[in-house]
Amino acid sequence: MVPIMEDKFARRMRCMQPSSIRETLKVTEQPDVISFAGGLPAAELFPVQDVRAAADAVFAEIGARALQYGVTDGVRSLRERIATEMGERGVACTADDVLVTTGSQQSLDLIGKVFLNPDDVIITENPTYLAAIQSFQCFEARFVPAPTDDDGIDPDAVDRLASRVKARFVYVIPNFQNPTGRTLSAERRRALYEVAVKRNLTIVEDDPYGKLRYRGEAIAPIKSFDKEGRVVYLSTFSKTVAPGFRTGWAVAPADIRTRLVIAKQAADLHTSSLDQLILERYLRDFDNARHVERVRAAYGERYACMDAALTELMPEGYTWTRPDGGMFLWVTGPKGLDTTVLFRAALERKVAFIPGRDFFPDGAGSECMRLNFSNASMQLIKEGVSRLAELCRR
Repeated sequence: MVPIMEDKFARRMRCMQPSSIRETLKVTEQPDVISFAGGLPAAELFPVQDVRAAADAVFAEIGARALQYGVTDGVRSLRERIATEMGERGVACTADDVLVTTGSQQSLDLIGKVFLNPDDVIITENPTYLAAIQSFQCFEARFVPAPTDDDGIDPDAVDRLASRVKARFVYVIPNFQNPTGRTLSAERRRALYEVAVKRNLTIVEDDPYGKLRYRGEAIAPIKSFDKEGRVVYLSTFSKTVAPGFRTGWAVAPADIRTRLVIAKQAADLHTSSLDQLILERYLRDFDNARHVERVRAAYGERYACMDAALTELMPEGYTWTRPDGGMFLWVTGPKGLDTTVLFRAALERKVAFIPGRDFFPDGAGSECMRLNFSNASMQLIKEGVSRLAELCRR
C-alpha cells in the first residue's frame, strides 16, 4: 500500500475529527442496541401520509417544473410561510430576509465561510453542539468557551471574554440546548444582546428545538429585539416535520444574508427544489401545528419516563438536567468518572449514549454524558436506563 502523505491535504484537515455521534450511529443501528445516542426524532410520528399527499399534489399541478433548478434564496412561497412562522415566534421579517438552507447544518457551514479566517475566535457555550464545533473547525477557528449554568450562558462572562479577545461571533442555542437541555432565560437573552451591542459582536442564535416545548411558557428569541442587525437566527423543519427534507432557514441582516447567499451559490446552488415544494404544499394543506403538538406530547412523556427511571435507578453522585422541552438531558457523574470508558462498557450491555467530552471546546466534561429520549419507547427507556444504572453502580 502507498502511504498517505499528510502534505497532500489541506491544513484544516489536521484539526478536523469525525463526528463521534455519526460514528456511534453505525454501532447503534444494530437492532438489539437501545440507543440514547443520536439526536433522532421519533420516526413513527412522521406525517408520512400527509407528505405523500403533498408530493402527489405537487407533481399533479406543476409536473416536471418540480424537478428543475431553482433560485439560491429558496422557493418564495416557502420563504413567505417561514416569515409568517417567524412572526409567530416574535420576529418581524419578510420573505426577503429569509434564506432557505440544506438543514441548519448548512447554515453553520455558510456562517463559517462568511465570517471566519484561520485563528479567528468564536465565543460558545460550554458545553456546546458537537456538530457546530466540527463545522467551525473546518475554518481553523479558535473556541473561547463561556461558562453556563441552569439559566444558560453567562452574559457577564461573555462581556469579560469579549473585552480580552476579538471574537467574530457568539454562538448560542437558547432553547433546550444541545447537549444539556437547558434554556437561556429571558433576562439573559436581553443581557447577551446588550453585550453584543456594547462589544460590536454578532450573535448566531441556533434554534432547532424551540417548538418542542412541553411545559412552561415560550421565551421570545434574541432576534426579536434585534434593532441593530446583530443577530443571525437559524432554525429547521427537521424537528417539526421530518429531517429527511434537509430543509432549514436563516434570517439575517441584509449585509450578512447577501454574503450567505453568495457562499451558498458556491456550495450547492440551492436547496432541493422538490423538497421545498413538497414541504410548502404540506404546510399549506395540512395542520402541522397539530402534528407538532402530537410530537411535543410524546416527547414530554418520554422525558418524564427517563427522568423517573434515572431518579429510581441511578446511584448516588449522579445528577441530570430537567429540560422543559427538546430531545436531550445531560447527566453529570462523580469526579473521576470517564464516560468514554463507560461508553465502551455500555455497548457491551447493548445500550448507547454520547460521552460528554466531545461537546466541550476546552476538552472538559469527561464525567458527563448526553442522553436522547425522543427516539425510544418508554419500555426501552426504562430498560436502557436500568442497564446504564447498573454499570454506573459498578
